[in-house]
Amino acid sequence: MAPKITVLLADDHALVRRGFRRMLEDDPGISVVGEAGDGKEAVRLACELRPRVTVMDCAMPELSGIEATRKILEKFPEAGILMLSMHSEETLVSQALEAGARGYVLKNAMDLDLVSAVKSIAAGMTVLDPQVSRPDTLKGERGGGLTPRELEILQHIVGGKSNKEIAADLNLSVNTVAVHRANIMDTLGIHKTAELVVYAIRNGLVNLP
Repeated sequence: MAPKITVLLADDHALVRRGFRRMLEDDPGISVVGEAGDGKEAVRLACELRPRVTVMDCAMPELSGIEATRKILEKFPEAGILMLSMHSEETLVSQALEAGARGYVLKNAMDLDLVSAVKSIAAGMTVLDPQVSRPDTLKGERGGGLTPRELEILQHIVGGKSNKEIAADLNLSVNTVAVHRANIMDTLGIHKTAELVVYAIRNGLVNLP
């Protein structure tokens, strides 16, 4: 049986946390391992409990959700962070994604499906609320993003080519291609080629023929 997806809830309203906990724990594949009431506590608990996904409120006392996200990822780079906000402004969305959050959803959305958002983040995908305008800075990259050469290699990987074939096409050594491939997976937090292909297509990182 697959291990449960561990989740930390960070929101300064206890009632909101209780509601989210109920929604998430209705799913047998998810376990809420902790709750934080402010940004500083969120950072401390995320680094201590190391949950697969942290559901982070954007506006919190002590430290904003965006600052807390940045601090968590400095200490715990593989953390998956889902930002929840009342606001859909592109600047906020951009700031959250640039800080390293893998998702941004609106708390007041009528059809908020927290369970599926958490599962997507745990699988290494990016989740954006349909009501949020997709910022130009997001072309699927997390944090620093991919270099033009990495995007070129990703295009070949999605085309089903082996490292040897990519090396021949781009006039590189097989070893260089392998390093690029590892860097791409590391940047996106993905460890399987099949997941990488799905992620690249979903997030518009490659041009489909």
